[in-house]
Amino acid sequence: MPVGDRNGAKVWRRRTQTESLSHWALWLTGVAIFAYCWQQISGATTWFFVWDAPRIAEDIWTRATPPKWDYITQLGKPIWDTINIATMGTLIALCLAVPVAFLAARNTTPSALLVRPIALLIIVSTRSINSLIWALLLIAIIGPGVFAGVIAIAIRSIGFCAKLLYEAIEEIDNTQVEAITATGASRWQIMAYGIVPQILPAFAGIAVFRWDINIRESTVLGLVGAGGIGLQLSASLNVLAWPQVSLILLVILAAVVISEWVSAKVRGAII
Repeated sequence: MPVGDRNGAKVWRRRTQTESLSHWALWLTGVAIFAYCWQQISGATTWFFVWDAPRIAEDIWTRATPPKWDYITQLGKPIWDTINIATMGTLIALCLAVPVAFLAARNTTPSALLVRPIALLIIVSTRSINSLIWALLLIAIIGPGVFAGVIAIAIRSIGFCAKLLYEAIEEIDNTQVEAITATGASRWQIMAYGIVPQILPAFAGIAVFRWDINIRESTVLGLVGAGGIGLQLSASLNVLAWPQVSLILLVILAAVVISEWVSAKVRGAII
């Protein structure tokens, strides 16, 4: 902004003196917070292991290469289980997320004071807990295995899918809804012919996107006993079979890349 110098001429400055002082005060506060956090982290870190990390990493790399290629014959069923965990978990989540999304959207909820807060609570609670934690809880309840992984993925995905879907419902064009309402259609007919057709592309995109994410998450559920290829990875790590570990990681990488490619193709076809 223009300010006067000693000779009375106008000189442009980006900030006033008060704004400059506030700007520097924020920077100093940020630096002080960073220094304090670094001090706490440094005090809780065993720096000997940090400095020795390159040597350990080189040793593990030497042990893990080349991968044990003949072990791939034992990874067919685990990777298939992983894909099934992600797929079934996504399907269950979508079936549960759709009604929750309609109950959470302002323009479709039966009650903004009672029903909508409950739906939003379901969305927040299922999104806030990681799938690994859900898997640990479910393993303690229903035992280890693929079923616990499916339910863990499903619970984790409900909030994600419902949140994106209810936002899409709230952003629909009300003109089509008003036109169908004017014909005397019932509430269910308005929903079926005025709302659902508008959100179908968003629903399909959300479903594919979440399935792609679940492929990644399901690969590690086996580390806690929820089945899939993570179970093979945990077993190999426990016995320090590094050539097997490197092969499993390559298989996981290939599965994630393929799922990403499929997801991109499907989303491109929908959009």
